Amino acid sequence: MKVFVTGATGFVGTAVTRDLLAEGHQVLGLARSDRSAAALEQAGAAVLRGDLETPDTLRAGAARADAVIHTGFIHDFARFADCCAIDRAAIETLGEAIAGTAKPLIVTAGVAFLDTADRIAAETDRGFPPSDAYPRATEAAAEALSARGIPVSVMRLPPSVHGRGDHGFVPMLIDIARRTGRSVYIGDGGNAWPAVHVSDAARAFRLAAERGAGVDTWHAVAESNVPFRVIAEAIAAGLDVPCVSLPVDAARAHFGWFFGFASLDQPTSSDRTRAALGWSPAGPDLITDIREAGYFPARAA
Repeated sequence: MKVFVTGATGFVGTAVTRDLLAEGHQVLGLARSDRSAAALEQAGAAVLRGDLETPDTLRAGAARADAVIHTGFIHDFARFADCCAIDRAAIETLGEAIAGTAKPLIVTAGVAFLDTADRIAAETDRGFPPSDAYPRATEAAAEALSARGIPVSVMRLPPSVHGRGDHGFVPMLIDIARRTGRSVYIGDGGNAWPAVHVSDAARAFRLAAERGAGVDTWHAVAESNVPFRVIAEAIAAGLDVPCVSLPVDAARAHFGWFFGFASLDQPTSSDRTRAALGWSPAGPDLITDIREAGYFPARAA
């Protein structure tokens, strides 16, 4: 199977590309730069030059492949609404490009902010619709396409997809702790972050693509509820700074725009994903990775 992968040289996309190639599939990776193109070629993937804002390129990639995995997203929180609009348009373009075919399309969303009514989140729970407060519209775009008879599946990732090379939320927390001289949790720090090792997430994407076209929601979640306090303690140990609890108002000032994620309490199940895809996470847990996967390079010597 030839798979068109957007974001193919990003943290998750690189792992997806590596996993697909290791399992005998071909990869056509979207590359915006010479550096990205060279990395894909070195990995053994074919290259399609372009980006998420070039619809003709996205259509060409989908036409040349048997399946599409959309991991690309512009992680620029200074213009988050614009990045979300680009993501939505890209999904619409990819969906229209596979209309009338049996090609699976898997797009990437998050388990954060699901409408769970204080329950453990499951694959059947719907995400909140996009809003000014959180404008990401990945699932809304997928649902709209599926309602038109263009089947799209959603792979939800937890707030921490971890491993060597991670540049997501845990490194952001480390940067905040380094700058402020303390690692902070809120209240008792019992709010739960789900997590997954990047290699396990990549395997979930591949298994979903191999399953074929469908309207499904998957959870690439290995650990359902890592207490945020434990994450903060691991970061404090890695930086050799104090680990402290702050009340909500003080924590809001400490974390700034990141407060919504730091306060996230979203225990999440992946039972259906494991059973339906035969997915069994095998990578290191989050706290082990924080300690051992190079998150503190200044102390690596």
